[in-house]
Amino acid sequence: MKRLINLFALLVVSAVVAGTLMAQAKPPKPSFVGIWKLNLAKSKYEGATAPKSLTRTVTAEGQGLKYSFEGEAADGSKISYGFTTNLDGKDSAITGVGMPAGADAVALEKHSVHHISGVLKKGGAKIGSVSSAISQDGKTVTVSTKAKIDGKEVKTEQVYEKQ
Repeated sequence: MKRLINLFALLVVSAVVAGTLMAQAKPPKPSFVGIWKLNLAKSKYEGATAPKSLTRTVTAEGQGLKYSFEGEAADGSKISYGFTTNLDGKDSAITGVGMPAGADAVALEKHSVHHISGVLKKGGAKIGSVSSAISQDGKTVTVSTKAKIDGKEVKTEQVYEKQ
């Protein structure tokens, strides 16, 4: 009888330890936070020229995110702009130079841990939309943008890789 009780106790302890180890083995949720480098070979530009380089840095800022972009445009000019958003669908001012389509505000919303979307604005009017999706492994972010610049439709699909 004593052996049976010891065996039962051993089985219970083993089950608890295995459950704890399995709970720790869950992969972390992907995060948009980090330093991301544009992969030009995987990106697509329709109606617009691709930059020579672009790095996007995303940091946690209160309840939202702070975005900073640094790089070089196709013509060699500097790209340096950013904004802070609470991901609540409200306008966030964009400051700096080189923002695609000349947008001066963006209104972003987080739909899930994998998806953020929003509206690009210039002078208070909507000029386009943007959608960001992060891969399951958290190593790639794809940003799709549609906008009208001077009456011309522009579509981009930028693929960023985590550094």
